[in-house]
Amino acid sequence: MLPVGNELIQYDALAINTIVKNRKGEINSCDLLFSEDFETFKQEYLTYTTQVSQSCTDRDLSADYMVIGTSAITETELDTVINIYTGFFNNPFVIWGRYRKKLFHYSLPVSFQFHHTQMDGAQAGIFLENLQNSINHCDSFLGGENE
Repeated sequence: MLPVGNELIQYDALAINTIVKNRKGEINSCDLLFSEDFETFKQEYLTYTTQVSQSCTDRDLSADYMVIGTSAITETELDTVINIYTGFFNNPFVIWGRYRKKLFHYSLPVSFQFHHTQMDGAQAGIFLENLQNSINHCDSFLGGENE
């Protein structure tokens, strides 16, 4: 559910937004349909982000989708991001920077923003725990270290 104006809208379809650095060194927005099948999502991600990067045009899905925003700012290390509530950034948002290498492990701090009408802290914690579990098993999703 997403607050839109004075209403709470329930969406039937989910999309993931990512920011793509284009061939001019600028950025474009790229919406991708969510799929629980990782291989399907991976192929669409590679296809559409490459297309957006080369064409320098946004790929925006219709308003029929609840869009979860993501952004990777890999040129810097981030610990948190603050986004002042403006009334039009109501969708959940995940952002991360460059990963950090320590003695025997890597870390990737993430910032997660959500509107309180969508979930409480407990649900946010469950989402972040599921995200961590997915990251922990990322190697099995990608088919090994050589990919």
